[in-house]
Amino acid sequence: MAQRGEAETLPLHPALSRVSSSSSRARAAAAVRPGPDPLLVICRCFSFVTSLTAILCVAVNVLSAVRSFKDGSDVFDGIFRCYAVVIAFIVVVAETEWGFVIKFWKILEYWAGRGMLQIFVAVMTRAFPDYSSNQKELVVLQNIASYMLLACGLVYVISGILCIGFLKRARQKKEITREQAVKDLELGHHFVEVMA
Repeated sequence: MAQRGEAETLPLHPALSRVSSSSSRARAAAAVRPGPDPLLVICRCFSFVTSLTAILCVAVNVLSAVRSFKDGSDVFDGIFRCYAVVIAFIVVVAETEWGFVIKFWKILEYWAGRGMLQIFVAVMTRAFPDYSSNQKELVVLQNIASYMLLACGLVYVISGILCIGFLKRARQKKEITREQAVKDLELGHHFVEVMA
């Protein structure tokens, strides 16, 4: 019986207490999970742009190689373009940050090394342009692809010198740890709920 000024509380049905505890867990999980890290979002967007630019370099170099071999006029340019395609493909794979690739090419984990590789591919794409009248579109595409990848490479080198890559890796580890802790908490609450 409630005393004067106190509200009388009735015990909740067990199913209702589970619902209220699951909604409180959802609120707690929402409080634990802050929004995505802005630095990581910017890095992912920049990596996506760099990948697209490297894919454009692959396409331009493939077109140049095909034209060189088709005409038979400059086989060495065709071979050079094939090397550019392979190295540009390595740039695309490096942007995925696939653990298998990073494990064998440690230099690609560091932004300064990755940026230098991108600058090298940009220079290879820009080298030996054919300014003949029938290939002006290809030369324009070569210029666009090479200067875009050159800009991405410069940003990577400067960011690497400023240790932004190290900061990004540290924040990625923190985000992964946080996500794993939230999953472990949710699994623990689910286990307690099942046992109850």
